[in-house]
Amino acid sequence: MTRSSVRGEVPAAEDTMSLAPRDQDQDQDQDQEGDQDAPAGQGRGGGGRGETGPGGDRPRRRRRVLRWSAMVLAVAILGTAGAGYLYYRHLNGNIKKDDLNIGDEKDRAAKPTANAAGQTPLNILLLGSDARNSKENQKLGGAKDTYNTAPRADVQMLLHLSADRTNMSVVSMPRDTLVDIPECTDPDSGKVYGALTRAMTNDSLGRGGPGCTVATWEKLTDIHIDHFMMIDFAGVVSMADAIGGVPVCVDANVHSHTSTGHGSGLKLEKGTTYIKGEQALQWLRTRYGFEDNTDIARARAQHQYMNAMVRELRENATLSSPNKLRKLAETATEALTVDDGLGTVAKLYDLSKELKKVPTKRITMTTMPWQYSASDSGRVVPRPGDAAKLFRLIREDIALDGKDKKKSAKDEKSSDPAAADDEIAVQVRNGTRTDTEASVGGRASEIARLLAGKGFTQAAADASVNAGEDTTVIRYPSADLEGDAQRVAEALGIPLSSVEKSTDVSGVTLVVGADWRAGTKYTAGQDDDSIPDTAQAINGSDKKQCMHVNPDYTW
Repeated sequence: MTRSSVRGEVPAAEDTMSLAPRDQDQDQDQDQEGDQDAPAGQGRGGGGRGETGPGGDRPRRRRRVLRWSAMVLAVAILGTAGAGYLYYRHLNGNIKKDDLNIGDEKDRAAKPTANAAGQTPLNILLLGSDARNSKENQKLGGAKDTYNTAPRADVQMLLHLSADRTNMSVVSMPRDTLVDIPECTDPDSGKVYGALTRAMTNDSLGRGGPGCTVATWEKLTDIHIDHFMMIDFAGVVSMADAIGGVPVCVDANVHSHTSTGHGSGLKLEKGTTYIKGEQALQWLRTRYGFEDNTDIARARAQHQYMNAMVRELRENATLSSPNKLRKLAETATEALTVDDGLGTVAKLYDLSKELKKVPTKRITMTTMPWQYSASDSGRVVPRPGDAAKLFRLIREDIALDGKDKKKSAKDEKSSDPAAADDEIAVQVRNGTRTDTEASVGGRASEIARLLAGKGFTQAAADASVNAGEDTTVIRYPSADLEGDAQRVAEALGIPLSSVEKSTDVSGVTLVVGADWRAGTKYTAGQDDDSIPDTAQAINGSDKKQCMHVNPDYTW
C-alpha cells in the first residue's frame, strides 16, 4: 500500500494503523507546537506540567493537545453514514472500545426525562489524548521523551443532540480548567484512583481511561453522558485528505513560528485556503499566531475547522464516490475508541443518521465560560454563574441558538406532599466561595434565620461545610423528601429546577451559592434561557468565520 507524504509518511485512509488495546490506543497529539513550546510555568497558554495528578511534573510540551481530534470525532460519524455497512465485519474489527463511566455508579447524573413524544436528548463526550504510543502518532506529534507515558484528556467537547433532533450544541472545555475529579477504578487493573480537588481536567484520562473523564464531566455539569468517542492523530490527516481539504480563513498572512522555536509551523496567506494533511494538523495545533496566543484562541480556530468540515462532508459532491466513502469509513473506524454502546458500525451508522437530521444552521459551537484562577497561575476555572447557566441549558435541552419554538418545560410540582413548614428540617450551607472571592461570612446563619422567620423553625446553619457553588441549590436524598425540598424552594423564591436529588446529603439541604451573596430575596435564579455572551457561540452555517492573526506572526 502507498502512503501520502506528510512529514515523512502519513497513512492513506485505507492504510491507517490500527491501534493496540486501550492503554495503547490513545496516541494523540501533544502538538508539534508543543515540542517547541515555552518552558513550564510560563503563562496560561503553555499549560505547564506542574499540576496534581499521576505522572508528576513533566515538560510543558507534553501538554500540547489534540483539541482537533475531538472535533473530528463528530464529523467522523457524520461522514461514515454513507459507508455504514461496507465490509461490516472488517470495519467492526477496527473500532476500539472502553468503559463508559468508571466513577461511582451512585454519583452518576440522572438520565433526562423524555419529552411528550417519548424522545430523549443524546450527550456524547468527544475526547482527544496527548499520548504517544504508536509509531504513526509519535511521528506526527514528536516529543520522543513522552513516548508511552500516561495520556491526558487535553481535548474535551460535549456534543448535545436535542431530543427532537432539530438542533445540536457543542461545549468545549479549556484544557487548563481546574475541576474536581471523582474516584475512578481502572476497569482492566482494578486500581482505584482517589478523588482529586482542583486538579487539571486533562488528568482524568490517565486515571483509568476515558470513563474517568466522563465521570468528571458528569460531576461538574450534572449532565448525563450517554457515550464517549476518542480519535487519534493520523485520522485528522487522512479525513481531511479524503474529502479534498477543509476551508479555513485568516485575516492576514500568518506564520506560526518564532526564532526561539515556538509555533506549529503553519504558514498561510490572507483569505480562505483549503487545508489538508500537514497543514490541517498545523492549523488545529496553532496557538502562537492566533489572537492572543492562548489555547482559547486555538479552540476558536478548531471550532472554525469543525464547522467547515461538517459542511464539506455534507455538501461536497465528491463524497458520493464509493471509494472516497470507503476510505473515510476506514479512517474513522480505525481512529475511533468508543464505549460499548457505540462499538459497532451498525450503532455508529444509526447515530450518524440521528446527527444528520440537524441542519448546519442549527449547530452551535461554544466554549465553557471561564475565568483565570486567582490561586493557580495560568489555570482557569468555570466562570461563576455563566458556566452553570450554560450547563443548565444543556440539561434542560434548550437550543443554544435561541430558535426553539417552545420554551423550556415548566418546573413540575412533586407528587410527594410536603410536611408542615415547622416540621421540615433544613440544613443551610454557605457555598458563596468562588475562585476569585472568599465566602461571605455568616451567610448560612443569615439564611437559616430567614427560613426560621418564614416558619421553618428547624432550619439550622451547618458551619462545618463551606464549599463553593456557582448557583444556589436545594438537595434532598430520597423521594419522600422531594416535596419538602420543593416547599423550601417555594418559600424562598428559588425555582424548582434548582431542587435536585443527591446522595451527598442526609436531609433537605440548602446550599447558598455565589449567585446569592447578599440580601434576603433570591433573584439570581430567575434567569432567561439565552446563552451567556462568555460562551463565545459560533453558528455552524457561518461561512464568514475568519481567525484574527496576531501582528507578531505575520509575514
